[in-house]
Amino acid sequence: MNAMTKEDTRALIGEVLEAYPEKSRKKRAKHLGVYEEGKTDCGVKSNIKSIPGVMTVRGCSYAGSKGVVWGPIKDMLHISHGPVGCGQYSWSQRRNYATGTTGIDNFVTMQVTSDFQEKDVVFGGDKKLDKIIDELASLFPLSRGISIQSECPIGLIGDDIEAVSRRKAKDVGKTVVPVRCEGFRGVSQSLGHHIANDTVRDWVLEKAKVDFKDTPYDVAIIGDYNIGGDAWSSRILLEEMGLRVIAQWSGDGSLAEMEKTPKAKLNLLHCYRSMNYISRYMEEKHGIPWLEYNFFGPTQIAASLRKIAAHFDDTIKEGAERVIAKYQPMVDAIIAKYRPRLEGKTVMLYVGGLRPRHTVDAYGDIGMQAVGMGYEFAHNDDYQRTTHYLKDGTLIFDDASEYELEKFVQALKPDLVGSGIKEKYVFQKMGVPFRQMHSWDYSGPYHGYDGFAIFARDMDMAVNSPVWSLTKAPWKQG
Repeated sequence: MNAMTKEDTRALIGEVLEAYPEKSRKKRAKHLGVYEEGKTDCGVKSNIKSIPGVMTVRGCSYAGSKGVVWGPIKDMLHISHGPVGCGQYSWSQRRNYATGTTGIDNFVTMQVTSDFQEKDVVFGGDKKLDKIIDELASLFPLSRGISIQSECPIGLIGDDIEAVSRRKAKDVGKTVVPVRCEGFRGVSQSLGHHIANDTVRDWVLEKAKVDFKDTPYDVAIIGDYNIGGDAWSSRILLEEMGLRVIAQWSGDGSLAEMEKTPKAKLNLLHCYRSMNYISRYMEEKHGIPWLEYNFFGPTQIAASLRKIAAHFDDTIKEGAERVIAKYQPMVDAIIAKYRPRLEGKTVMLYVGGLRPRHTVDAYGDIGMQAVGMGYEFAHNDDYQRTTHYLKDGTLIFDDASEYELEKFVQALKPDLVGSGIKEKYVFQKMGVPFRQMHSWDYSGPYHGYDGFAIFARDMDMAVNSPVWSLTKAPWKQG
């Protein structure tokens, strides 16, 4: 267990900041802090533009829209409108599992790009986009719709993708959604989430005409991207307690499910950062309450099931208790197996917009403690929500650079680091066990009781692998 005090951690922050020029040092100091128990915030600034020249691991607005919100909708074709690079880089890389047959009713694994060339930048891409939509309608007649994910050049040259969308929606008889998610907009992928939410509102929900017979127990899963099958393992529990899941998106989601979401009695929000905007809209426009739930680890699963059940009658409340009791022997067996092997181990987490706070109790369930937590693109309200999960003295960092992360790991000496793909090999070369917590390191699911079994196994496999005895961190060499 790391024995650093709050004073030690503050000294560490000061040492890290010394490497920066004075102006950058003052800016970065606002993003680093030590959590003090009893405070209602983490004391760090967030959602601010990254400092030029200081390496950030953030994504862009296009990544937030195409890679997160719209891309996993399986029965639509998603055009990366611009040069080929963005579409290629974002091609099916988040493991958003979806049922169906590729090219028939599932297009998630396909890459569609307008492949901008120099002449398109000079003369505009509207005519090319018009032609592409006609070709897609001909090649894939069973697709339900098309989204246009605009890359940086589109905003610079002023292509009117909204006019093209309105015209082509009539021509092909399908939903066509223009998304102004040019990568240069905003400070991170977070604005892309917001923009994408607004297009769901304006181009799908506002225009939907749904013939749907509802029930008192209808719910929608929003902001679960089904990475490694997460949404499926969550849906099992909700249906076992007696609820009817009428929609889940965007992971394994469809346009039809999006359209009928306003018929739900409760919206269940997993990724607060990416989908709170559309949830708030449906609450204001359609009177649908929403709540953030957490299905990582048995402690939070049980709490979330009871919180969800509280919105319904005794039938659902009894169903929640029945589900918790059903899986308790499984939970006990998992903890009995893995907790003795992981008790007292420490973890440092640096992931996207919610996973540090959502997974920290799951680590606690197997005996591990977080000594450092940070987000790539969180907002202030994300950090406020994080205070419920933190221990006194935890190091907090926002939009950390690779340099900062290396220095923190060197000082805190965590037994495990959970972060993204860009950080993975740096820390493994340092001899530090690592799990890729954006897409579960090609494992999963991690949600639900079934996912907890896989989560515990993977963390044990990482921390206790004998390979680390063969690799020495730089500070151990000499």
